[in-house]
Parts: sequence; structure tokens; C-alpha cells
Amino acid sequence: MAFTWMESPIGPLTVWANEEGVTAIDFGRAEGNPDPGHPVLSQAVRELEEYFARKRKAFDVPVCVEGTAFQMAVWKELQKIPYGETRSYSDIAKAIGRPKAVRAVGQANRKNQIPVIIPCHRVIGKDRSLTGYVGKQLDKKEILLRLEGCLC
Repeated sequence: MAFTWMESPIGPLTVWANEEGVTAIDFGRAEGNPDPGHPVLSQAVRELEEYFARKRKAFDVPVCVEGTAFQMAVWKELQKIPYGETRSYSDIAKAIGRPKAVRAVGQANRKNQIPVIIPCHRVIGKDRSLTGYVGKQLDKKEILLRLEGCLC
């Protein structure tokens, strides 16, 4: 497992990857020796920088995630939400064929290990409120949604 750091509008990020793809993005800087020359990491950082500069609306870097079948279905659905748009937790639950699993969708969002690239920030409350983002970091969600033009 390799990692590198980058600065972003939501603070420093540590991007992790293996040979298959990005495995995690953590807020803050991990301890140790980064490997910025790792091909997946180089692509991920370039694409994230383009995204933060409003020059990229979709990610091409491969991701390598592990989770339950339910979580994987939620994360796959999140990747379908277009840049600059939002969906409610209820919308995601319905889209994966589990309309009553709204809270479980929220929990799957919370377990998303690759925020920004798997855009859990685009999921908001049914009443359009900003709810839950990697714990209690709603300021990061707000910054990302403003960056995409979802909030004025």
C-alpha cells in the first residue's frame, strides 16, 4: 500500500492506493514516507487537483473498494450522481431497490473510504439540508457542494 499527500480546499489529504486503484482518501497527513511517483497516486492527485480547480467533473482513476454488497451498491450509485447535482438518501435507497433503507444508505455513506472521488458529499437530506459527512465534518461537504455550484 502506497500513499501521498496533497493540499486541497478541504484541508490536507492523504491518498492511498495499491496497484489496482485508490483505496482510501483520509483527511490530514499520514505518518511515514509518501510515494508520489506511484502511478495510481500520480493520476489520483492530478485528477483531484483538476477537480478542485473546477477543470474536472468526473474521475477516471480506478478505485479499489471493499464493503458489503449493500455498501458496494450504494457507492456505485453515488458515482452516478453528476457533478453539480445532489440526491437525497431516500433517492439513493430507491435507486438501489431498497426504498426503506434510508438510514442504511447514510451508514454506507459514512463508511465510504474514498470521499470526493466517490461523491458522498452529493447526498443531502430530503429537505435539502446538509447532513452527515465523514462524521461531523459538514464544513467539508459545504465547501465541495459550493465548489460544484450546488450551493449559493
